[in-house]
This record gives sequence, C-alpha cells and structure tokens, in this order.
Amino acid sequence: MPNKLPDNLTLPEKTKDLLENAKSVSFAATIKDLEDLSCGKSSNNEWTVSYTLPDGREVEEANVARVKNGISANYTEAYMRRRDPDCMVVADDNPTDKPRFDERFGCSFDKLREETFEWMRSQDLAVFALEMGSDGLGGDALAICPANAGFFAFGLGLLQGVMDLNKTDRVFEPSFIIYVAPPFRHTHFDGHQVVVHNRVDVHEMFSYNLYPGPSAKKGVYGALINKGAHEQWVTAHCSAVQVITPYDNMVTFMHEGASGGGKSEMLQQPHRLPDGRIQIGKNLVTGKKKFLEIRRTCELHPVCDDIALCHPSIQRNDGKLRIMDAENGWFVRVNHITDYGTDRDLEHLTVSPPSPLLFLNIDVVAGGTALIWEHLYDEPGVPCPNPRVILPRQVVPDVVKDDVSVDIRSFGVRTPPCTKEKPSYGIIGLFHILPPALAWLWRLVAPRGYSNPSIVDEGAMSSEGVGSYWPFATGRKIDQANLLLKQFVTSTKTRYILTPNQNIGAWETGFMPQWLARDYLARRGHAKFNSDQLVPSRSPLLGYALDNVRIEGVNVQRGMLQVNIQPEVGTEAYDKGAEILTEFFHQNIKSFLQPELDPLGAKIIECCLENGTVKDFEQFIQTDIFRE
Repeated sequence: MPNKLPDNLTLPEKTKDLLENAKSVSFAATIKDLEDLSCGKSSNNEWTVSYTLPDGREVEEANVARVKNGISANYTEAYMRRRDPDCMVVADDNPTDKPRFDERFGCSFDKLREETFEWMRSQDLAVFALEMGSDGLGGDALAICPANAGFFAFGLGLLQGVMDLNKTDRVFEPSFIIYVAPPFRHTHFDGHQVVVHNRVDVHEMFSYNLYPGPSAKKGVYGALINKGAHEQWVTAHCSAVQVITPYDNMVTFMHEGASGGGKSEMLQQPHRLPDGRIQIGKNLVTGKKKFLEIRRTCELHPVCDDIALCHPSIQRNDGKLRIMDAENGWFVRVNHITDYGTDRDLEHLTVSPPSPLLFLNIDVVAGGTALIWEHLYDEPGVPCPNPRVILPRQVVPDVVKDDVSVDIRSFGVRTPPCTKEKPSYGIIGLFHILPPALAWLWRLVAPRGYSNPSIVDEGAMSSEGVGSYWPFATGRKIDQANLLLKQFVTSTKTRYILTPNQNIGAWETGFMPQWLARDYLARRGHAKFNSDQLVPSRSPLLGYALDNVRIEGVNVQRGMLQVNIQPEVGTEAYDKGAEILTEFFHQNIKSFLQPELDPLGAKIIECCLENGTVKDFEQFIQTDIFRE
C-alpha cells in the first residue's frame, strides 16, 4: 500500500511517486520529531550514520551522540568538516555562470537523477515542510532525507523551521525541494562534496553529502538568491546588530564578508582578559601587547547572523536599506572559543540552552554536555578549524524580531600579517571609510582572505565572488552585480566601512578591529566626520583612514589606523601590499565589464582599472561622509 501523504501537499509527480513508494516515510511536524530521529530513535544515546555501497563496502559518514544540551554530530573524515567551495554544479539549461553538471562530469544529469530517486525509494525517509526566508517571503520548500541521517534534518529544521502540514489551513506547494543522498558521494564523485541544482518547474537541489553548509543551509540560500534574481531583490550574506550605547544612542550595523569574515563575531561582545582589560593586539615582531580598558561596552541586539532578506516589501525608500533575518536559526562558528571564559554569554547559552542545539565537530561523550571550547581534532595536535553550533534565533537574548534600517554597512576581510620582511595585503587599518562606489567594488571582489577556517582551500588569496554569496548562487554574476549596485545608489543615507580581522600590519588582533570599530562608531552616533578627521588612504582601494580614534578617553595608536606608519611595516612594504591588493581587484573586476552591466557600474570599474583616487570614486554615487 502506498505511503499516506498529507492531503494539502501538492507535489510534482516524480516526488509524489518517490514518497508514496519509499520503504517508509515519516513526516515531521515539529523540531522535536527531528531531534528524536537524530540518533535513530529517541531512546538511543549514540548513532552511527553509515551506508552500504553496491560493492559491499560499508562507509561511515558521521557519529552522532545525544548530549544534555542537544545533539552532537562528528564527521569521520576531516574533509567533511568544512565546506568545499567547488561543490556546486547546475544541471539545467537556464542561464548560469556556474559549472554545468554535464561539463564537469561528462554525462547528463538525467540518469543520475533517476538513480537517486531509485535509491531513495529503497530507504526509510524523513520529510518535513518549511518556509524559506522570513514570513514566507521566499516560498514553500520540502526536505527529503534518509531517516538514518536525522541529525542533518534536525540541523536544517533548526535553521529554517518546521511546518506542521496537518495544522496548515492552505495548500502547501513547494517551489524548492531538497533531496539528500549521501552514498553517491562515494559511488559517483570520488568522495567529494557535490550539490546539484536543477532549476526546472520546481527548483530541485540534490545534496550528495551531509555537511549542512552547502547541502542544507546554503541550498536554501541559493533558492532565495535565484528567486530574488527573477523578482529583482537581494538576499545578502551578512549579520546585523542594533547597537545601543551607554548613552542610549542606537546604531544598526550590517556586516558582510566571505565565510570567516566576522559575521557571527559582529554579534558578540569584545573578548576580555580575566582582569577585564581588552587586548587590542600583540606585535608579532616585538612581542609587545596593547590593551584598552572600557568599563562598559554597548548593548547588542542581534538581527541576523548570516543571511538577510532585502525584500522590496519592507523598503521605505528613505535612503536607508532595510533588511530582515532570512533564517530561523544561526550556524555559529566557535573555533575562536578555545578556553572556558572566552565568551561567557555564548558559553552560558550553549551549555544550558532553553531548547536542544546541534553541535558539529565538538569532542563529546554521549550523555555528557557539549562544550563549545572542546573542539574535535582533525589529526593529533591539529584542532578542527570549523567547530559549529546551531542556535535557534528565539533563544538568543535581545534578538530583534522585525526588519531594521541599516545605518552602517561594513565589510570584513581576513588579513595576514604584513611586515618589512614579508609584505602582504594585511595593510587595512582598524577601519576605513569607503565611498559607496568603492564599497560596491569590495562586494564584487569579496576576498576570501587569510587562513579561512570555514572552507577547504589552499590558503592563497581568492575571491568568494559577487556579494560574497556567489558560491551559493546559481545564476549569473552580472545580474547580482547590478542588483547590488542598485542598493548602493538608493541607500544614500547609509555609511560604508571596511574592517580587517586577524591582523593589522605587524599586529595580531583576532576580531578586535571590528568590535572596536562597532563601539566607536556607535558612540559617535549619526554624527558626520569633519574633513580633517579623515585622510585619503595611501592605497585608494582603502578609501579614507582615520587620523585619530579616541575610545572612552584612550587614543588608539595611529599605526593601527594607518598601517604604513607602523615601524615594522613602513612605506615600502605597505606599497607592495597595496600592489597585491590592486592586482587582485583588477583581475576580479574585469569579468564584469559586459554589455548587461549597468553603465554606472562600468564607469566605476573603469575608474578602478585606471587607478582612480578616492576622490574619483566619490563622484559616482551621492555620499554622506563629511559634515557640511
């Protein structure tokens, strides 16, 4: 007898046939249903996710444990603990700049699609419904997973929410369907992470691996980007936070950047030493450390952690971009939490959460407590660089539920050390003020940056692609470049900054630059800068540098604001770093000079290729940097 499906669920014939004829189908109505499945069933404390391949081999994908504060899943292969940036391919014939399935693998996807359905029909399946984006603005979606990989479904459910179709008084017709088939990673793709998008009448995504970054979270993101491209809106790759100063001034920050660029960290308080001091940085040449004492930092009211809808329905056409969270939960990286007491707020929230969490790459014992500073080791002496926890947004203290207008839009870059002996692009000061046109260019090149903990790469400087969300997009770069430019042209009252993390010249800083920039700019409120407070950066790509910054009565050393002043760096090394940055920009922006590019965008790119000055960039889009 066919499996019974909800009466209000409308599906394509292929999907309906799959679910009716699968070995069994469990429709989850709540997140608790998916949590129970994470270890096979609710009475299990441990579970191994494994599959038998056609040649008889048994492959283990993950070990799952039920812990006091949720579920912990650890992948047996170190490779599976980070996102492979080259995992996405497109199977359909619609316009795309991404690799096509037949070009990469030398065959049509149709046969593999049928094989996937055939394999899934032989499985016990876990299925749940969800709405993409906030308030259903992104459309209906359905996730179909092998039941023995319940932890994967649990993670996606935490990130996107779970709808009970029995309590939904409307027809549910998904425009996006996720199919999960982990063993195909081994039978067809030499063990690599592969995600296939098939944008037919219903946008299909086939996840041939169980790392939730590209296969669940970013899959939904890709569907939102695709929908926005058709409807002319952007889903931004950012975090956002409302900052309330000790003087009750409120400033809203939107922080973008490639993976590892500090999005989650923008929602965190500056890390303090046991004595309460804040360490600005440590000089890698002299060993000297710099400290700052701030008795009281600003209140933080988080808005979103990674993905924000810039939907037309929430815009007010008042000169400021409005955004809202596109997720139900946050995929928080905790590699920088290395000891108890590093981030007490996050530690407390994850040790005793009000509802179960999902931990990834955390060293745990079944029945114990997952501690976010106890990271799994990839090999002896090498901790996994990408430990994660998924937090439902409703458990985050002071979380903002509504859409917000953006006052300051920042972009984060992971920067290496820069010294006279080893020049590099680590020449970005504490923060820089950018004209809008230059800020747009930074989002075209989106440097992935130094020592990226979130993805598999070789460490060289590379581009995350337009918007820093290009790895998850299925369409054309030029379309996203035009949509982003439109945002910058219309957001005349939003200010733009650039912040480094990890290093400023010879100083190792971690994420302290963006924390200090956030506190400083929030305390300034909406006041404009006097023209003598800013100086053109020695590299025009860095806009304006600050000539002085005083935080709670303490001056920040000018060398932290203008890296060429640092004695360990100097002008010659700085200029070599600027050449690296300039060459990187030129290489990555040339490809956007296409007939479809907005004429204003073409002028901005040509200005950059001709080594224009910061004053040149100011002429393209109205700016509100200086006091009149």
